Amino acid sequence: MYGRKKEKITKVLLQIVLILISLVIVIPLLIMLLGAFKNSAEVTAFDLTLPEQWLVENFKTVFEQGKLLLAFKNSILITIASTVITIFTSSLASFILARRKTRFSRFLYYFFFIGTIIPMQIMPTIRLFTVLDIYGGYLNVIILYTAINIPFSCFLYTGFIRGIPGVLDESAFIEGASTLQTYFYIILPLLKSCNITVLILLFTGIWNEINIPLYFLNDPAKRTLPLSVYQFFGMYGGSNWNLVFADLTLAALPVILLFLFMQKQFISGLTEGAVKG
Repeated sequence: MYGRKKEKITKVLLQIVLILISLVIVIPLLIMLLGAFKNSAEVTAFDLTLPEQWLVENFKTVFEQGKLLLAFKNSILITIASTVITIFTSSLASFILARRKTRFSRFLYYFFFIGTIIPMQIMPTIRLFTVLDIYGGYLNVIILYTAINIPFSCFLYTGFIRGIPGVLDESAFIEGASTLQTYFYIILPLLKSCNITVLILLFTGIWNEINIPLYFLNDPAKRTLPLSVYQFFGMYGGSNWNLVFADLTLAALPVILLFLFMQKQFISGLTEGAVKG
């Protein structure tokens, strides 16, 4: 009896803590969303009151003066290319790592895992890309995002694939399927929930990242959305917070929509990967 009461109290306290943590995230988000429709005088209060007049013109101003459409295209190109390449290479590598029980496979697994800890060295990387004559363009940024995200993606995929019965692979090999055919026709269809989890994590991280584009894109026409928001903040941050909030809202919208539409699969992929790993 005492144990059940203690368990209920623990659950209530945990829920209260989670609600408080959620409010820390939700309240600034609501202030940003409401502020995006306010005038420059109202928004300085930084409160949760509704706008006296909903100014949709703020978003029009952001599009015209912030060159948001060009930055949006750049972010879409870099994010989708990096995400697709990372998902394909990570899942394929993880299939081999999960199935081959050799010392070399275990070494590679831990080698990939170390990649999640070691930070990137900016100046040597810039020097390398300059020698390869790819510095400043989309390609060097896509390569960097792919290289940075492969270790963690492999960690998730390997744990998930280890939970898939090996008898499926053996049946495919008996039927004459190659390793690639087994991957594409047997393993890949079973990775749907894990793919969505990795997709959301990669898309969110790459879409919001600012340091790599800042150092590795030297053409203003190739700026991504975070760089565009940073530049826009420098222009209007002191006087027109309503425009800054409108800019931030538009920049965050794709990630929010992606998560809202795929949140069930995202949570499913996380829990399945945790159990199977």
